[in-house]
Amino acid sequence: MDALLSDIKGCTLCSPHLSNGVNPVLTAHPASKIVIIGQAPGSIVHKTSIPWNDKSGERLRAWLNVSKDMFYNTELFAIIPMGFCYPGKGKTGDLPPRKECAPKWHPALFEELKNVELIVLIGTYAQKYYLDNMKKTLTETVQNFHEYLPKFLVLPHPSPRNNIWMKKNQWFERDNLPYIKHRIQEIISS
Repeated sequence: MDALLSDIKGCTLCSPHLSNGVNPVLTAHPASKIVIIGQAPGSIVHKTSIPWNDKSGERLRAWLNVSKDMFYNTELFAIIPMGFCYPGKGKTGDLPPRKECAPKWHPALFEELKNVELIVLIGTYAQKYYLDNMKKTLTETVQNFHEYLPKFLVLPHPSPRNNIWMKKNQWFERDNLPYIKHRIQEIISS
């Protein structure tokens, strides 16, 4: 695993497309029980090299009901985005994750991850990549999250930009989060 992580950290595959430079941000350990797959690092994460080190990460940890110490314990959580580097700013937010990372590196990472009990797919990019039977919209997919268990847990992106989605879909906090928190604690405690 150490050699693979070193190879990924040295990857320059998409460097011509990254105006802010290459800085792959991920964490993993052969014993990781839960894999978090999101989009790509944001600008703060790019600067600090700490995954989910922003407001989105605060909300995600609250959704999962875990402390920072637990979240960054690589024997509990592997954090493997769809794109490992910050893709840069677009007109309405960050650009989409680069498409090179997941096909190049995810299979090798999953070969090293021997104890995975749950894969958390955050947002449309991860869900489209990993789910064969994703619904027409992210909202429908998240509403029907039980269909993807026990292997996958689907979540909307926890970004503050999604506050409008959260207000429109209050069922998520009421119906989904209690199950999510319970399942995460079950895995952590096992």
